[in-house]
Amino acid sequence: MFVVDTNLLVYAFIRECPGHTHAQRLVQEWGSSAEPWSVTWSIVYEFLSVSTQRSAFPHPPSFSESWGFVQTLRTFPSFDVLLETEHHADVVNELVREYPHMSGTRFHDLHIAAVMREHGITDIRTADADFHQFKFLRVTNPLLRGA
Repeated sequence: MFVVDTNLLVYAFIRECPGHTHAQRLVQEWGSSAEPWSVTWSIVYEFLSVSTQRSAFPHPPSFSESWGFVQTLRTFPSFDVLLETEHHADVVNELVREYPHMSGTRFHDLHIAAVMREHGITDIRTADADFHQFKFLRVTNPLLRGA
């Protein structure tokens, strides 16, 4: 099981993004695979925020169009949206001890890492190098050749 980060979803959805065709193909492969993959709700909301951002794209999709993409993902039998468990606070307490210098915008990534830890998932597919800070995660950029 693995988690797919926001950037890969944006690249797969927005035609103007570099790597769009490759990312779109990856999402289709993951969707037709038996291997489970997921996102968190925070990834979904970040996807909606980025994909509809007028300053980022010349003709950004509407909220409805972006939500439609999320709904399409949810039709894949191998796809799931992970939720926090009753152990979420305990996991965040662990992360406070492991990453005491965490600050600012990195808390979004920490939330994803915490939810992954709660579910025993260590593999994240992303083009964001910031996830390398979490030593318990295996970070893969599937857009790179040989990844």
